[in-house]
Amino acid sequence: MTSPNPSAPTVVGVIGGGRMGAGIAQSFAACGSSVTLVESAEQAAAAALDRVATGLKRAMERGGLSEPVERVLARVTVAASVAALPPDPDLVVEAVPEDAALKSRLLVTAEKAVSARTVLATNTSSLSVTELAATLTRPGRFLGMHFFNPVPASKLVEIVVAPETEADVVRSALGWTHALGKKDVVVNDSPGFASSRLGVALGLEAIRMVEEGVAEAEAIDDAMRLGYKHPMGPLRLTDLVGLDVRLAIAEHLHATLGERFAPPRLLRDMVARGALGRKTGQGFYSWR
Repeated sequence: MTSPNPSAPTVVGVIGGGRMGAGIAQSFAACGSSVTLVESAEQAAAAALDRVATGLKRAMERGGLSEPVERVLARVTVAASVAALPPDPDLVVEAVPEDAALKSRLLVTAEKAVSARTVLATNTSSLSVTELAATLTRPGRFLGMHFFNPVPASKLVEIVVAPETEADVVRSALGWTHALGKKDVVVNDSPGFASSRLGVALGLEAIRMVEEGVAEAEAIDDAMRLGYKHPMGPLRLTDLVGLDVRLAIAEHLHATLGERFAPPRLLRDMVARGALGRKTGQGFYSWR
């Protein structure tokens, strides 16, 4: 059968089957790619495949899927290790948590498992793409592809270009982004890129306002949503992203860009007590 989108990459690897990785796998499978999703633990692998299946069913219900769910899901396979990736994929996207050492180790392993032509990408939202590239043998074949949560519904992919990223790699990434039906924003590698740097700045200030008693979370969000036409307020967005994720990005930006990104005490306290947002049922809003 003809691929739903002939400009999509033929073979894709995705490392990490959490919410982001499963969303990336779903999106590529839906546009015709054969996808290998890497999750080492058996239970985690089953959960990752279930996330993809659930996401496809939701897409079908919304009228956003051009093929039966079963046919798209059949294009997704789960591998137990990075070494089990297909030998000659067009693209491998790393989508594990924001831990530079973990990402670097997996990317180095992936580079050894695939062909020299394969493009490697990291889905980091704030870590240095240049520093990750420095650990690779072929840094020119590497760049950042920062997807947004939830991946299937989000329209944006931030393409992050490191100094050694080759021009044809950027062109390929732009073509794949368009094949997914998404809009690209190309930025040069810098702390927080464009999206995280601006988004975190707004989110941290909103948290400080709650901390200082300026207003309740919902009032702050309504001010930005109704007054500035944001589709969602910064505190509800923080809940969706995860307070732990936002704290990790803020700490990185604090270390690289200075005091204006210092995490508020309220954010640290909420993370310490496990109020991480939607994924735990409680953040600035109740999600139970």
